[in-house]
Amino acid sequence: MECMIVVPPKLRFVRRFSEISLDDVPEVGGKNASLGELHRDLATRAGIPVPNGFAVTADAFRAVLTRSGAWDSLRAALRALDPKNAEALASFGRRIRKSIAAAPIPPEIETEICAAYRELEKEYGAQLAVAVRSSATVEDMPEASFAGQHDTYLNVRGEKAVVAAYRECLASLFTDRAIHYRADNGFDHLTAAMSVGIMKMVRSDLAASGVAFTMDTESGFRDAVLVNASYGLGENVVQGAVEPDEFYVHKPTLQAGFRAVLRRKLGSKRLKMIYGDAREPVRNIEMPAAESDRQCISDDDVLTIAHYAIAVEDAYNALRGRAVPMDVEWAKDGLDGKIYLVQARPETASSRRAIGMLEEYNIASQDARVLLTGRAVGGKIATGIARAVRAPEHMRAFAPGDVLVAETTTPDWEPIMKIASAVVTNSGGRTCHAAIVAREIGIPAVVGAENAVQMLADAGAVTVSCAEGDVGKIYAGAVPFSVQRSDVGELPRPKTKIMITIADPGTAFTHAALPNDGVGLARIEFVIASEIQAHPMALAHPERVKDPAVRAALAHLARRHASPTDFFIERLSEGVGTIAAAFYPKPVIVRMSDFKTNEYGKLLGGADFEPFESNPMLGFRGASRYAHPAYADGFALECAAMRRVRETMGMRNVILMIPFCRRTDEAARVIAEMAKHGLERGRDGLEIYVMCEIPNNVLQIDAFSEYFDGFSIGSNDLTQLILGVDRDSASIAFEYEERDPGVLTMLGLAVQGAKRNKRYSGICGQAPSDYPEIAEFLVNLGIDSISLNPDSVLRTTLRILEIERLADK
Repeated sequence: MECMIVVPPKLRFVRRFSEISLDDVPEVGGKNASLGELHRDLATRAGIPVPNGFAVTADAFRAVLTRSGAWDSLRAALRALDPKNAEALASFGRRIRKSIAAAPIPPEIETEICAAYRELEKEYGAQLAVAVRSSATVEDMPEASFAGQHDTYLNVRGEKAVVAAYRECLASLFTDRAIHYRADNGFDHLTAAMSVGIMKMVRSDLAASGVAFTMDTESGFRDAVLVNASYGLGENVVQGAVEPDEFYVHKPTLQAGFRAVLRRKLGSKRLKMIYGDAREPVRNIEMPAAESDRQCISDDDVLTIAHYAIAVEDAYNALRGRAVPMDVEWAKDGLDGKIYLVQARPETASSRRAIGMLEEYNIASQDARVLLTGRAVGGKIATGIARAVRAPEHMRAFAPGDVLVAETTTPDWEPIMKIASAVVTNSGGRTCHAAIVAREIGIPAVVGAENAVQMLADAGAVTVSCAEGDVGKIYAGAVPFSVQRSDVGELPRPKTKIMITIADPGTAFTHAALPNDGVGLARIEFVIASEIQAHPMALAHPERVKDPAVRAALAHLARRHASPTDFFIERLSEGVGTIAAAFYPKPVIVRMSDFKTNEYGKLLGGADFEPFESNPMLGFRGASRYAHPAYADGFALECAAMRRVRETMGMRNVILMIPFCRRTDEAARVIAEMAKHGLERGRDGLEIYVMCEIPNNVLQIDAFSEYFDGFSIGSNDLTQLILGVDRDSASIAFEYEERDPGVLTMLGLAVQGAKRNKRYSGICGQAPSDYPEIAEFLVNLGIDSISLNPDSVLRTTLRILEIERLADK
């Protein structure tokens, strides 16, 4: 029978979203309270679209149990329940869920649900479809997420279907996983109650949806928004059924008016969840390769989502009086093209890390064999026996400390995840269920590692590493690794600036947590070699590549872009921009490319553009290439990327540096070439440094000072040229000594010359990282900064503090 249309004068068991705030968690649960806050505050104040809906209160849940006389039997059963006994827990869960699902809904509650639903129909029309979502009173709390513990029903239409879905949501308070989770986290089963939210669905089945975090979930970096997106309804992203697109946006520059995606990685997105029929309300379809291979939302959409997420974070932090990162769900409507927010909750794992405590994992072996790669979750390393589990009922063979390998995980898998040393899944992105739970329980996970179940089924012992940037690696065997834990919260800053040498953008957010004064050397060669993989000239002139297979490979790399040069500019700018954003607004010194001809030749298409040289270390490298016809078009691409970093992305903290500049007339040509490409020294505060790594740079430092704003000593090349030692030659490596008196004399002349010309002086070579006595020598000279490898920052900082303390006495 259809519900009556009469709306009671006062709704006792139903609260409209417009009537709910975060103060109402005990009545409507965390999820509904957040929806109410979104609808009341952001939808009206900031104009952020939020679908309307209503909450059926926790009192209604209690009334259902009271009317059915279920409380006494529930209390008795819970007193006797051992949550560690899987069979007993499953049996109890089935009984109580069946009991609740069979309990009659009191007429007054049903009438109010139907009346509120009819109000939504009047607002949105007769074709209204709603999501019926659980909102337990202990859900979405800062100390526990309850991610996926309770049930949600999508594409629900009509009063009868809504009431039926409401009943099922009530029963899901006692899923096996929810009972186990409450027991593990110390929540009283009897004080937990179920509110249910009924919300107008956004037609993201016709577009895309996903999640956004107002922090980097792996490093805890707070100045970025991470956006995940996939086609169709958002359940596939949350459940880890797809590898979504991943985007980063930098908060400070976005808020300053710069609109650019900081970094992107496109996922496979092979499935799309769409509306079904009455028998199957939602279903998955496979995506055509042409669609799954491209970005599922525009850059403007990404920036809109980031803007909304920041607004949510600001609003919630104002209400709480403290900074808590947020986890936001969004959906794009395929009918009106708008982005809607459909949920917001506190982020519950990464944000709880101890402030000031730094934990760094490092693989100790350089020759370990990589079996498989995927997306890294967390920054830890773990070893264990790889155990492929194809369904929860196959868990009995799993032993504590094993590595869980699965197609994907759902909340039913959480008991086994809690005894696993690590998790590897075939599918999923860094915001899927497996990733969220792995972070919460503190174990590494590699998600989106295709064919992991098949490839690792008989692998035996493996090592799962998430400590090497964005890419998670599964190594064969138990590979040795180290863990360094440091309390950096109270470490004072020395007078000498301590900067970091960095190459991999994937580690930038993590290394930014080290005590530092910026980046002394960012090498763009790493970005070109790892994320572009092609020779710049081959992308600028693919027609000059002789091998058809290489031309095809270049076209495949750039397939998502308007041209191969657009591909190069985007990838290089996003790699460098990520490093600049991680340390913003501190200075980040970016060295233009310094590949040698033998290194350039190994890049895709490089053989057609690079000459053979007997000694590439002293050949066609650095500044000599930049205005030369053989590489000028490649340098133009580098300049275009750096201009995009500074002007479009807003990273004005980037300082550019020229390597291996032999003579002052070469310096003049390079400075003029950069200005021609829009990188004019002094414009918008642009500084240009030079690597001080050739004896002539030291001997003519006064003349070089006319062209450059600073000198960064490259002790590696300077040492080889002072001592006449090819540092690539193993046979004479014993003669390479950075502590030689002649080298130290040159270092002193360089620092003194920079000071004489009122220019910045720093060192970015390996010497201070390897030899504390060189760091001491430079500090006593009064060098402005020392750039160190990340693994030596803490040790050398402590040493420099002691040196400065003794010097002050």
